[in-house]
Amino acid sequence: MNGIGQEQTSPGPWIEPRGQTLASVGDRVIGVPLGRLSFGWLAAIGITLAVVMMMLAAISWLIVRGVGIWGINIPVAWGFAIINFVWWIGIGHAGTLTSAFLLLMRQRWRTSINRMAEAMTLFAVANAGLFPLLHLGRPEKFYYLLPYPDTLNLWPQWRSPLVWDVIAVLTYGLVSLIFWYVGLLPDLATMRDRAAKLWVRRTAGVLALGWRNSVRHWHRHQTLYLLLAGLATPLVVSVHSIVSLDFAVTVVPGWHSTIFPPYFVAGAIFSGFAMVLTVAIPVRRIFHFEDLVTRRHLDNLGKVMLVSGLIVSYGYMMEAFIAWFSADRYEAYMAMNRITGDYWPVTFLVLLCNVLVPQALWFHRVRTSPVLLFVIAQFVNVGMWVERYMIIAVSLHRDFMPSAWGGYHGTLWDWMLFIGSLGFFAFLMTMFLRLVPMSSIFELRELLHEQGLAKEQSGREPLPDQSGLQDERVHGVIAEFDDPERLKEATSKARERGYRRMDAYCPFPLEGMADALGLGRSRIALITLVAGLAGAAAMFGLQWYAAVADYPWNIGGRPTFSWPSFIPLTFEVGVLSASICGVAGMFLLNGFPRLYHPVFDAVGFERASVDRFFLCIESGDERFDREATRAFLESFEPLRVSLVPRCEVS
Repeated sequence: MNGIGQEQTSPGPWIEPRGQTLASVGDRVIGVPLGRLSFGWLAAIGITLAVVMMMLAAISWLIVRGVGIWGINIPVAWGFAIINFVWWIGIGHAGTLTSAFLLLMRQRWRTSINRMAEAMTLFAVANAGLFPLLHLGRPEKFYYLLPYPDTLNLWPQWRSPLVWDVIAVLTYGLVSLIFWYVGLLPDLATMRDRAAKLWVRRTAGVLALGWRNSVRHWHRHQTLYLLLAGLATPLVVSVHSIVSLDFAVTVVPGWHSTIFPPYFVAGAIFSGFAMVLTVAIPVRRIFHFEDLVTRRHLDNLGKVMLVSGLIVSYGYMMEAFIAWFSADRYEAYMAMNRITGDYWPVTFLVLLCNVLVPQALWFHRVRTSPVLLFVIAQFVNVGMWVERYMIIAVSLHRDFMPSAWGGYHGTLWDWMLFIGSLGFFAFLMTMFLRLVPMSSIFELRELLHEQGLAKEQSGREPLPDQSGLQDERVHGVIAEFDDPERLKEATSKARERGYRRMDAYCPFPLEGMADALGLGRSRIALITLVAGLAGAAAMFGLQWYAAVADYPWNIGGRPTFSWPSFIPLTFEVGVLSASICGVAGMFLLNGFPRLYHPVFDAVGFERASVDRFFLCIESGDERFDREATRAFLESFEPLRVSLVPRCEVS
């Protein structure tokens, strides 16, 4: 009660001030993957793996016997496989929105949950991509949907939303993976520097690619991170809009509607945020992260779910209104059949779970109660799956001809595959929590610094004897600070004095440091723009060549150069090429991978990824003089000043 009452009167910080420091907040998050492998971990892995085995058994029997083991028939040729595909791909959208869109909006409340949401996206997309492949019946023939030279001179039908789906889901999965890994790089460096076991340090070091918390690294990293967020946000809208077009372009009653793209996007956000809560609330409780994932986070997640749920409810009303207003007998029959036909319990379950129950989110006490919010999220998860069942199966089971009418029910193998996919998701999420930091450590530290909650303890440690180092064996002189403002001052003064060969190192991106070092505008943006335009132009040209020049198809008397149908894939491939080349550009400009750098041998430098701030003036600078440079850095009263030896490896 006290916590809720305080939040009603004063919002407070996004991280509760419980003696948090830059070091302690990182150690708490990183302590989960670096901790002991307990019985609880083994039990969770074992249970989820058992469910995955059930899914593998269902897939094996499917490959042996074919899709006839499912309940699909005529007229219901799309069943659980496509229902599960649409449900999983919708769930994956909230992760990108939580991380990318809220990053663009400068919403700091995303910080504690964005890494979990991004991982959820990857695992949901992995599940979603599985079902269309299995639905082919011959999954080994999936390459027919890809453009490749073959003796039959056949091309994919670029004007089909089913082909758009393949490229869109593939693009979404790859861009989400890139976005997740780019955000993970600094935290992998923290794991490298804090791990006690040698194999963990080496593994994390290889994956971190030589990240050393350089201001130059941060400058390019933050530019790319923002660009990827800008690319991923419209990608979310495009992917589920394309999924909706699989239905909307047909003449099936209940599908042929222009409201499907925004309706599907809103539904994806609705179900996706429900799954975010499904993951975040137990994790918050199990690992005692109540001060990192606060009630304010739950309140905001509940508000987003309420708004998206209202949009979905509006979509339901519009479906009924369009069926009546259009005066189309088939649409009207479809609407009435959903309410009064054989599948009326499905429709009423959808309305209960997606319309009535979420209305409780209007109340602040409900939104800030982890138990009630978790229960509502489960209603939404069930309701959105049943909604996909209603859209696909219930719409198909009544064809235009009464002689083709039929029923549909999933078989045991359908349910085994669906439940197995839930187990696969849970297994991947369990392994994620066990192997990498579940929250973005560098962003939590940045938030602590902004809120003024970080309380650092300064301390000097004895320096090793460095008197025997010759100038030619010295990489530079490095000063260690516990105050970021003092680092800024030292860097600015060093540049004013004429030093140019220098770099600073921070555990999080420190505002103003790029200007203090004299770094200009990053070339990452230009690389991303050029690559995106080139990829989009190449994809548009490929579609034109295939559909107009090489193999023209007469489809309904339409012109072969129907350029509007070329736009979806042009956009998708443009985003994909921009993302890949942007990351490649950052790696190239930062010199990645570089697993060793002389600054790694500086005394105490491992704390550059924890809670210390360093300025290194290199010996290659024209104004470098060991004693004079050392005296200059000491004038800023750092914790210590030491020499950086130059190892022969470098």
